[in-house]
Amino acid sequence: MDYTRMFSLEGKKALITGGATGLGHAIARGYVTLGVDVTITSRNEERGREAAERLGPRARFFPCDVSDAAAVHFTVAAAHEHLGRIDILVNAAGVFLTGPAEDLSDAEWHRVMDTNLNGTFFMCRAVGRLMIAQGSGKIINFSSTDAYLGVPNQPVYCASKGAVNQLTRVLAVDWIKHGINVNAIAPCDFDTPMIATYLDTEEYRTWILDALPVGRVGQPPEIVGAAVYLASDAASMVVGHTLMVDGGRTVI
Repeated sequence: MDYTRMFSLEGKKALITGGATGLGHAIARGYVTLGVDVTITSRNEERGREAAERLGPRARFFPCDVSDAAAVHFTVAAAHEHLGRIDILVNAAGVFLTGPAEDLSDAEWHRVMDTNLNGTFFMCRAVGRLMIAQGSGKIINFSSTDAYLGVPNQPVYCASKGAVNQLTRVLAVDWIKHGINVNAIAPCDFDTPMIATYLDTEEYRTWILDALPVGRVGQPPEIVGAAVYLASDAASMVVGHTLMVDGGRTVI
């Protein structure tokens, strides 16, 4: 058994949504460093192109709003043509919103669900079809510790991530027979642009630091190890699992 090869991603091809910033960008950087050719997506074209330039010649950017099924279909086709195949899909695109349920508007509910849940499904469906045809693949969805906890004033975010967990389980059991491993990562709060405005408020920062046994929020590079493992052959027997990267958040 070549244990070194089990963890190698050299020569793999990856599509990463939300790859221009935050955890998606950290994973893209980690993959590129390990010899993966990556295509990143973002709704923000300027930010996406700048991110791809920073990643270097192994990276390519395609604009995509993952909540738009037609846009996803077009982007996946373009990424597949560019890469030649898609070995790894990382669904890191997401939005965060807090507020009491009684004040939540229909538009706010749909905005979060359309990105976090629908966008994940649209990408899984489009890439899954290609992976079924090639007989292999690794899909990594982004869940959250908030999928497991009743977090005050986060009804739509918690609901969206709970649904991602269940979607991950169902796709995992349906697609493993095609050689496709579907799993998820559930991070706690990380220092990313998505929650920067919340972390800047003393009330939220104090609350989340008290809730994390590690005593701090995560830093984006700390998510990369989980994404490398789940994309590698070392995780071939990991099916429908959600890997916590949460500083102990769900332990207590």
